[in-house]
Amino acid sequence: MGLLECCARCLIGAPFASLVATGLCFFGVALFCGCGHEALTGTEQLIETYFSKNYQDYEYLIDVIHTFQYVIYGTASFFFLYGALLLAEGFYTTGAVRQIFGDYRTTICGKGLSATFVGITYVLTIIWLLVFACSAVPVYIYFNTWTTCQSIANPTKTTASIGTLCADARMYGVLPWNAFPGKVCGSNLLSICKTSEFQMTFHLFIAAFVGAAATLVSLLTFMIAATYNFAVLKLMGRGTKF
Repeated sequence: MGLLECCARCLIGAPFASLVATGLCFFGVALFCGCGHEALTGTEQLIETYFSKNYQDYEYLIDVIHTFQYVIYGTASFFFLYGALLLAEGFYTTGAVRQIFGDYRTTICGKGLSATFVGITYVLTIIWLLVFACSAVPVYIYFNTWTTCQSIANPTKTTASIGTLCADARMYGVLPWNAFPGKVCGSNLLSICKTSEFQMTFHLFIAAFVGAAATLVSLLTFMIAATYNFAVLKLMGRGTKF
């Protein structure tokens, strides 16, 4: 009974909101970073194969893609570490320790640490909101291309000539305006949309977008939980079960 009672007290005092947010954060970051990295590689291959034969046209794009891939590595490492720290902070601000070992008083250092986590999480949430918005851009581009392909595959559903239905990478700023050919039209575009490279890259960008959304939700959950815990620590001087 002693062991069961101890386990029950730990479960009662566990920071369930922080546990859920941590799991969601790890899942979202892994999905965003893994799928985003591979989607960028797929985009590079599509541009090289179908939209430009001149390396100088997409040299800058490749540099940007490689930079983003390195940023992804750092983002994954940082969020896994920060998620673990937030989970530890969530356990610190619960009543589990107080229930098992007796009542305790929160120090000024503890309150300051909680306030620091609130501030950092708030800033990260704002930054990640921008990342979430940016992750929707490639999904929009690929969706427009896929929609154009559907119109080419079903010419009866559009009044435009098939030859005029194109996907222009220059229009989205992916390639410079002097890039040649820079766009693919008609049946050639339809053949690209049917390739496994295009389909895989499109779905990877969608998965990365979902991962960014999950990470944003986890950060909002962390921010709410951390703010509530800090308020309790400051105003009441004790832990909470949130």
